[in-house]
Amino acid sequence: MDVNVLRGIIAVICLVLFLGIVWWAWSKHQKARFDEAANLPFVEKD
Repeated sequence: MDVNVLRGIIAVICLVLFLGIVWWAWSKHQKARFDEAANLPFVEKD
């Protein structure tokens, strides 16, 4: 196996990983969690 083939395989793996993270972050199932986390700095503690 040539080093350039290995680099290509690693590039494809990184692209798939990146697209998976983007898909996870933009999924509708995560919206409620992210909205709650975005409002944490504004929550007043008694």
